[in-house]
Amino acid sequence: MRDGFVRVGCATPNVKVADCSYNADRIVELSTIAAQKDISVLVFPELSITGYTCQDMFLHKTLTDAAFYALLDIADRTACLEMAIIVGLPVQMNHKLYDCAAVLCRGEVAGIVPKSIIPGYGEFYETRYFNAYEEGELGCTYEGIPFGKLIFEHEEYPDLAIAVEICEELWVPDNPSVGYCMAGATVIVNPSASDEVIGKAGYRRDLVSVASAKQLCAYVYSDCGFGESSTDLVFAGHDIICENGKVLEERRGYDEELIWADIDLERISHERKRINTFYAETDRSVDVVNISFELPDIDVPAREISTRPFVPKSGKELDSRCEDIIGMQAMGLATRLSAINCSDAVIGLSGGLDSTLALIVTVHAFDYLGIPRGNIHAVTMPCFGTTSRTKNNSIELADSYGVSIREINISKSVLQHFEDISQSPDEHDVTYENAQARERTQLLMDIANQCNGIVIGTGDLSELALGWATYNGDHMSMYGVNGSIPKTLVRYLVQYEAKRVRDEQPSLSEVLTDVLNTPVSPELLPPDESGDIVQKTEDIVGPYELHDFFLYYFVRYGFAPSKIYRLAVVAFDGIYDDDTIYKWLKTFIRRFFTQQFKRSCLPDGPKVGTVALSPRGDLRMSSDTSYQMWMDDLESARD
Repeated sequence: MRDGFVRVGCATPNVKVADCSYNADRIVELSTIAAQKDISVLVFPELSITGYTCQDMFLHKTLTDAAFYALLDIADRTACLEMAIIVGLPVQMNHKLYDCAAVLCRGEVAGIVPKSIIPGYGEFYETRYFNAYEEGELGCTYEGIPFGKLIFEHEEYPDLAIAVEICEELWVPDNPSVGYCMAGATVIVNPSASDEVIGKAGYRRDLVSVASAKQLCAYVYSDCGFGESSTDLVFAGHDIICENGKVLEERRGYDEELIWADIDLERISHERKRINTFYAETDRSVDVVNISFELPDIDVPAREISTRPFVPKSGKELDSRCEDIIGMQAMGLATRLSAINCSDAVIGLSGGLDSTLALIVTVHAFDYLGIPRGNIHAVTMPCFGTTSRTKNNSIELADSYGVSIREINISKSVLQHFEDISQSPDEHDVTYENAQARERTQLLMDIANQCNGIVIGTGDLSELALGWATYNGDHMSMYGVNGSIPKTLVRYLVQYEAKRVRDEQPSLSEVLTDVLNTPVSPELLPPDESGDIVQKTEDIVGPYELHDFFLYYFVRYGFAPSKIYRLAVVAFDGIYDDDTIYKWLKTFIRRFFTQQFKRSCLPDGPKVGTVALSPRGDLRMSSDTSYQMWMDDLESARD
């Protein structure tokens, strides 16, 4: 197994009610197909060996004996398959009949788990024939098979720990799976028989999704389908695979079907470590059964790997997210302004994406507080690398939003500074660039003093991760509104604003669109002969969409660089070649570690997402941490 990925599946076979031999054949055939697809954990519906709707026939010894013999037959015929197979059957023990799920592995019945919540209402009248398993009823069925509340833990990879929750147990307030997960289970499987009525599918999906979210686990839900009695009920084979609240795969259909997805056990484990309130107690009534089978390497995970994990993919959800984020940024700034009784703000407006978003947020904050927009002091500070395009966009943005605008050419000041420190203006080195950035910050701070205001920081999360900021230059402000917004998301926020104002302020929408189309640049080097930008950030540090991808998985889930590399190769297939991804990931690792000192003294700013780098809570990291182990791990990905 590689990178913690395990392929799990749901199988909904066509069944014949009370025909155990036929149903066993369908289970064996689907299991064989699943094994060919590298599925390691396969879940069949509730009472899949007999069919769910046998009703009073469950009380017949003929049926229960046939079901158990069919179970042994299935185990024998699937002995060559490297997987855990979960099937359902009625089991009689101590003169009681239980609705059970059996876990099969390498020809053995590893254990049998009885259902503890038996419905006795409406169309479900299981109490007529089944008993509810009561906690503490530990014993053995035939052949000494473990019976009761069990967790099936893989011997070689204990993070794969499977527990069974049967149908109705998901629908009650106190789910058994809560105890299972608190006792170490990472994968909950649910053999189910849930009938279909209008509106139930959405509710069922929500239950599975929420269970996987609050229990930080994978949840594999397999539902009955075609062949169950249609006397009063219809079953639609609603199969669902979720992980940590996200639906990875789902299908609803009446035909026989097999679905699968790759769950990420490393991701689940990391979340449980990160959220240290997860393990409140341990359910000591749960027995652990060891199982062992080969776990294949999953080279291309069967799950969506978005190239832009910070950005929702659907238009409606994206618009809603953008509105929420701008609102959160604005409320953070409004709170700061109100707390310090401040009614003026100063922004260095470059005509680039980040400063444009900072202006948008500040306008929203001032409107909320009822402060005149004229109290927003935008300052454009052209110098050696400034193009007419960005300068003109700055002025048009300020005019369109109705904020005050001031142009201060800093060339003379910077040249004087070069003379003071004996720096040749022809030497276009880091001193040449940073002197301009620091001069701009000094001006902004002094203007803020003049108007009794605060400087609004414009730097974004991606720049902070890479250290792409001049220390004590654009790195500093009184409040950084973009500090937790990655560059890929900044673009969509500005795009959303352009769409929002399009009808009422078409000229503003046009200039915002032109800002979106302007290459990302600090504009610290002279333009070319045509007056176009020469210094393009992504040519120097790499594409931001790659760095944001690296940042998300490195900080949010603590993935090893080798795993991030393999995920990126899959996600960006056809966009970047392997060498390019590898090159920029090395750059990301080096810069992330060596530039921590800049993040150690960040100004305040609102946290709007799950990934942030504030040294006061989100990333506590020594500035002198060695990155060699992470580099070594990345190199192992190319061995």
